[in-house]
Amino acid sequence: MYAILIYRGLLRAVPIKAGEIEEATREEFVYHVYLLFFLLLFYPVMRSGFVPVPIMRLFYQALGARLGSNTYCSGIIFDPILVCIGSNCIVGQSAQIIPHVIEGSRLAMFPVRIGNNVTIGATAVVMADVVIGDDAIVAIGAVVTKGTRIGEGEFWGGIPAQRIK
Repeated sequence: MYAILIYRGLLRAVPIKAGEIEEATREEFVYHVYLLFFLLLFYPVMRSGFVPVPIMRLFYQALGARLGSNTYCSGIIFDPILVCIGSNCIVGQSAQIIPHVIEGSRLAMFPVRIGNNVTIGATAVVMADVVIGDDAIVAIGAVVTKGTRIGEGEFWGGIPAQRIK
C-alpha cells in the first residue's frame, strides 16, 4: 500500500505525459525512475497469477488505470496511467496492454482507449496508441499493432491483427 501511495505521489509531482520522450532529458530520467518503480514493485504482482482478478481490478485502478464498471483484467496492463477501458470489458488471461513504444533509441508513450463491452482474448497484445470501439472483439493471441483503430462491433485476429469480420 505504501508503494502505491509513493508511486501516485511521484506521478502527481512529475506526471508521465503522452508523446515522444527525448534522450538525455528530465522526462527520460523521470520515465526511468517510474519504470524502475513499476518493474521492481508492481510487475511481479501482475505476473504472479496469485492475486484474484477482482482484486487486480482494484490494484490497476490504484495504479491509475481507468476501468469502467464490471471490467476485469486477467492480463497485464503496463503504464496503467495511460489506459482507459470502458464498462463490461474483459482482458483475457496473459493478455498485455502496452502503451509505451521502444523502437531503437526512440521511446514514446501513447494512450490506449478501449470502449464498452469489449473482449480481448487470452495472450493477445494491444500496443500503444490503439483505440478499440464498443462491442469489438480481439481474438486469442492477436497482436494489435501501434496506432490501430478497431471500429465498433468489429472482430480482429492474427499477427498482426486484421479485421476478420
